[in-house]
Order: sequence, then structure tokens, then C-alpha cells
Amino acid sequence: MMPRRLPSLSALRAFEAAARHLSAKRAAEELSVTPTAISHQIRQLEESLGVALFVRRPRQLVLTTQGQALLTVLSDSFDAIAETVTKLRRPPTRQAVTLSTTPAVAARWLLPWVCLLRDAHPQIDLSIQVSHKTVALDGVVADMAIRYGEGPWPGLVAEKLFDNVFVPVCSPVLKLREPAELVRHTLLHFSSPAPLDWAAWQRQVQVPGLDVSAGLMFSDETHGIAAALDGQGIALMSRYLIEEELRQGRLVQPFGPEVKAAPFQLVYPPERLEEPAIAAVREWIVGLLDPQARESGCRAIVERQS
Repeated sequence: MMPRRLPSLSALRAFEAAARHLSAKRAAEELSVTPTAISHQIRQLEESLGVALFVRRPRQLVLTTQGQALLTVLSDSFDAIAETVTKLRRPPTRQAVTLSTTPAVAARWLLPWVCLLRDAHPQIDLSIQVSHKTVALDGVVADMAIRYGEGPWPGLVAEKLFDNVFVPVCSPVLKLREPAELVRHTLLHFSSPAPLDWAAWQRQVQVPGLDVSAGLMFSDETHGIAAALDGQGIALMSRYLIEEELRQGRLVQPFGPEVKAAPFQLVYPPERLEEPAIAAVREWIVGLLDPQARESGCRAIVERQS
């Protein structure tokens, strides 16, 4: 690349200010120099270029055609430089949002798609707080939550995300076919509060000889899913949270019935939606309900990074 042959930057700044104000005195005040210094810089610039930039009249500067052309270019250039410098000096505005939800929803539904939020809103620092307890959405403990149930939650907006349809699932290696076969297999339970458990399922099905109190107990659903994938037993899970494993055939639903429970809902104080970060996280969560959109979004991110 050939080196740029440019006049003195000081001379260009002096000319641009004088041409903009049509006054050497006002240019000197803007640049904190003397009017004599401004005039000297402009004369040096004219000598360097070999053209007159001003027609000098008593107490008045008038731009020549060449001067007007140079002013137009310099004004645009200095404006662009000033805008870029301002952006560089401005510290990045980070926005923190704390989202409360259950471990299973966090691990199975949110975490695989956090890349979409980070890509669209890199200035947002999302903190996912996992708990089965209902926490305060006061902007200190948490800002918004994904909760199970119908509420009511006074003072909060509740947007339904998805229904809970609970189904028995297991690894295909177990080769289960009928509910009666459950008596020969291990039931997987969760010690955390569950929308539906084996006792509730058994009340509908009435499998002879099935002891719904026996089996393996886990602290939350994610551990139970891992055990089911390993062929350790059969779990009663929300189908929405294991749709990928069912689609891939890593888990199967050997039989019914399918039992509907209360939905998961996104809740937040209505006034907080006016905040850009809260609105962005809400938009991301609602967008996850569209499988095609979320998968195509992640593919696009991977393609840009490859």
C-alpha cells in the first residue's frame, strides 16, 4: 500500500474550523490557539496544496471553490473520527438479568440455546438461578422466573410457555412393552417437588403388584434423565424436556398413559418489560418455543464462527 501524502493534520484542523465558522478568531477560540496561529496554518496549507482556499476580505473570509470542496471532505471525516472516538471512550454498558427456574428447565431447555441470546445481545449478562423454591422477583434475588403451575402470582405477568405432558420413558435396551412389566424394573424418582409422580400415575393405571415407593431417588430430574439414558430404570418425565432424546431414539416411551399436568409459565413484574434487557430475555425465551427457529439460529452462529 502506497503511503498517504497528506498535509499537516494541525493545518487541516485549523482550516476546517476557520471554514466552518468563516472566522479565524472563532476558529482560534475553538482550538485554543491565537488567530495568528490559525492564519499561519492556513497559509502553510495553501502553499502545500498550491491553491487558494479563501478569498480574504476585510473582517470576512469567503471560501473558494477548492476551499468548499476540501471543507466538505474534512467535515465528514472529522465527524466520523469524533463518532468513533466517542464510542471507544464510552465504557460498554453491561446489563445483568437473573432468571430463576428449576434445574431441569435450565439444563434441558435453556442452556442448549443460550448461544442465541449471547449472539443477539452480547451486552446482557444472564444469570440462571436454579431452585425449586419460589423466589422474589424484586430485582435483587431475581428479575424473572419460569415457574410451574397456574398461579396466581399477584403483581406478576404470567405467560404460558408449554404444557406438561408426563410420560413413562426409558432406554430402548430395556425393551419394555406393557405397564405390567414395570414390576420387574426400577422406578426412578425425584426428591424435589414434581408436578406428577409415580403414585399419581399408578392411581390412573392400577398396575397389579407395582410398589411405587420403591426404586432409585434422585435430587432432581436431570439426574433421573441421566439414569434413564443409562438403562438404570424408567422415569416419569415431562415430554417437552426430553423431546430431543425421544427424537433421537435414545429414550423411548414404551406405553401410556400420558398424563397432563399444569404448564410452565414465564413470570415477571409487568413494569420491568420496559427495560431493554428484560424484554430481550423474554423474547429469547418465547423464541425457544419454535424448534426450527432456534435450530436454524444456532446453525447460523456456527457457520459465522467457522
